[in-house]
Amino acid sequence: MSEKYLVIVESPTKAKTIRKFLPKNYIIEASMGHVRDLPQSATDIPKALKAEEWTKLGVNVEKNFEPLYIIPKGKSKIITELRKIAKEVDIIYLATDEDREGESISWHLLELLKPKVPVKRMVFHEITKTAIQNALKECRDLDESLVKAQEARRVLDRLYGYTLSPLIWKKIAYGLSAGRVQSTGIKLIVEREQERILFKSSEYWDIKATIAKGGKTFEAKLYQVAQGKVAQSKDFDSTTGEFKSKDAVILNKKQATELAKRLSDMDWKVISTEEKASVSKPAIPFITSTLQQEGNRKLGLSARDTMRTAQKLYEEGLITYMRTDSPNLSSQAISAARAQIQSLYGKDYLSETPRNYSAKSKGAQEAHEAIRPAGAEFLHPDETGLSGKEKQLYELIWKRTLATQMADAQKSTMSIRIQADDAIFSASGTRIVFPGFLRVYVEGSDDPEQALEDKEVILPEMKKGDKLDAKKVDPVDHETKPPARFTEASLVQRLEKEGIGRPSTYATIIATIQERGYVRKEANALIPTFTGMAVAQMLNNYFPQLVDYGFTSEMENKLDSIAVGEIEWTKYLKEFYLGKKGLKHKVEEQEKSMKADECRTIHLPQLKKEIEIKVGRYGPYIIAGKDGKDEIHASIPEDIAPADLKSEDIQELLELSSKGPDSIGKDPKTGQPIFCLVGRYGPYLQLGEKTDDNPTPRRASIGKEYSAKNIDLETALKLLSLPRELGKHPTSGKMVVVNNGRFGPYVMHDGEFRSLKKTDDVYQVDLERALEILAEDKKASVRGATLVREIGAHPKTGKKLNVYDGKYGHYIKVGTKNITLPEEYKSADKIQKLSLVDAAKIVDESLGKKTKRSSK
Repeated sequence: MSEKYLVIVESPTKAKTIRKFLPKNYIIEASMGHVRDLPQSATDIPKALKAEEWTKLGVNVEKNFEPLYIIPKGKSKIITELRKIAKEVDIIYLATDEDREGESISWHLLELLKPKVPVKRMVFHEITKTAIQNALKECRDLDESLVKAQEARRVLDRLYGYTLSPLIWKKIAYGLSAGRVQSTGIKLIVEREQERILFKSSEYWDIKATIAKGGKTFEAKLYQVAQGKVAQSKDFDSTTGEFKSKDAVILNKKQATELAKRLSDMDWKVISTEEKASVSKPAIPFITSTLQQEGNRKLGLSARDTMRTAQKLYEEGLITYMRTDSPNLSSQAISAARAQIQSLYGKDYLSETPRNYSAKSKGAQEAHEAIRPAGAEFLHPDETGLSGKEKQLYELIWKRTLATQMADAQKSTMSIRIQADDAIFSASGTRIVFPGFLRVYVEGSDDPEQALEDKEVILPEMKKGDKLDAKKVDPVDHETKPPARFTEASLVQRLEKEGIGRPSTYATIIATIQERGYVRKEANALIPTFTGMAVAQMLNNYFPQLVDYGFTSEMENKLDSIAVGEIEWTKYLKEFYLGKKGLKHKVEEQEKSMKADECRTIHLPQLKKEIEIKVGRYGPYIIAGKDGKDEIHASIPEDIAPADLKSEDIQELLELSSKGPDSIGKDPKTGQPIFCLVGRYGPYLQLGEKTDDNPTPRRASIGKEYSAKNIDLETALKLLSLPRELGKHPTSGKMVVVNNGRFGPYVMHDGEFRSLKKTDDVYQVDLERALEILAEDKKASVRGATLVREIGAHPKTGKKLNVYDGKYGHYIKVGTKNITLPEEYKSADKIQKLSLVDAAKIVDESLGKKTKRSSK
């Protein structure tokens, strides 16, 4: 009888991929992520320990910072099964990810299983047959230093959060919290918003000329006038907006208009030409942070979605491990890339010698290899069988990896100076002599101007003395713009630069600060909420060291030192938490001097002294006037950014609040008055008064297209007409309704939603048109989720069962309910094979559990 082996990984997908490469006597099981953690609530604490005060923290500070680990709900069954299998095998392989977190999971498994057979730590950075077979031959012992580093990080985060969060509850609002790295991330975003508030915008003018030469036209910009060089954006301070140049001349509208008119009639000639050769080198291979940046810039993915998608690609054996600080490529990867380049583009596109890369950061502790296509031969994106965002991300990684081994791009840049009377214009063009790596990949940028640099702009041939024909000479108005708000890509870039957190944590940082309501996302910009500003302000005022970028970075360095065994972790925690300048002492000391009213007050420089902004339980609000009868309170809509709050906005909100619920007219159908009110989500209309008999009067948001101050009765009646009942569906007999929603106007019937087309008017669409829209296949995404498969109607209820791929993975939608698919059904092939019976069973079991919980 052959020996049996147990291999434990984190996820079913990873298990499924590894199963393909090992014989049947290898049992591959998934731990389903973490198997133990600190308690999340009082209900998690064992009964025997509930009386112990320290268990509220989850860490016994007095007992050398000993953590209290508990098995999360739902994991006991998994542990029981693993223990059972562990008794029947000859060797156990712990094959969790090769980083601190993966090492920690393996340690926890060892602690829980307490196996009596040999245990080996199996590590690999890609899931291919060769990598798995090599990993089995080259096992190592569990790395205790890595485990301690992860344990120290987890305990440190708990001490920070559980010590500061109660203080924020007391001083600002209940339910808020602080995080070691997240708080510093909020500070970055808030400081950028404050820069925007203080920025003084300036107007300046220049002239653009459209010039013809030899049948071709090109554009030239005014460079110099008799008084000196003409001011451009670079002559203004990018942070303050102040004019900083001593040599440049600012043109106003009158000067620019008169000059443009005068120059139109002048002779234009070339006074100098200069051509320079330049070389561009490819970007280095992807590491975690750069993958998140490019995923956001090029594919519009959030950092979390980028990492979730990369995790799938890794677990399916398509890319190497996606949490890495190292841009190093193995010799195998370099050979694979160069072979594919030669095959696809020819030998001329190869770099002269193989390019090798190394990490610049001394904190690159999770250095396996760069993120690249897996294996000794890279799969072409079209050969992967992938689709959607998974294919897009794989292709991005594939292109970037190939580009690193391709020849430099060779360019020729021509600069021209043109004279018209006493004015000099400049024009430049770029010609790509040899595209090299640009044939495959161009790195993205948060600066659109920079992104344009790689595009060819070819000027007609010119030489000194050539006469030119100015077709158009136009004055151009410019206004300096405040510093751009952070996008996810630029925030990741800044976090990495400051050494805050580690690349593997960036996605969590960004997601957490949004989920906590400290930051909201509009288009691609990260905007601090007033609550976020209040928390950042409080921490900066009373605990500046804790959110200091250098201090936060140094904490990461200390954790790195623990990981390599240079620092004893409990000694560091004692200094951080219990030392003379430690967290516990600081909080106890500062709490006495902290006034809740001051902590809840946000100081914005654009406000008048008699106006204050405060954060309360129901969001931010304005206080105007002195204490007493003259004091006015008004809610600030959540969609107004702090830097965009103008004095006229404040005045309008105060006027609406001070007037009270004045009626703007009566509804002709019901005779009830219509009021314009202001809430945390902005101005809204209300039909009738809120009373015991009418607790939920009909309401409608005014939206940004109307002014709450001047809205008339006709518009109010129109907005309050939604939702509109169009009539009963001829088949089901249920009502068909149209309404406006978060994602635009839609039609709804029996839990099914369809977006209206751009040509449809939500106030005019009739039942016939609504039925046409409902009859269409639901190919588009629903609330950011993409339809993957229509399974059929539920055997008992008749409701449609459809599988969607959403923000948090695959789920079954039935009516208005979303049911997460069990892990064993989440692969593409299993979803396609999922039967109607099994789908109905999953739905029934999930809804049954929810019903039991609610009845309790």
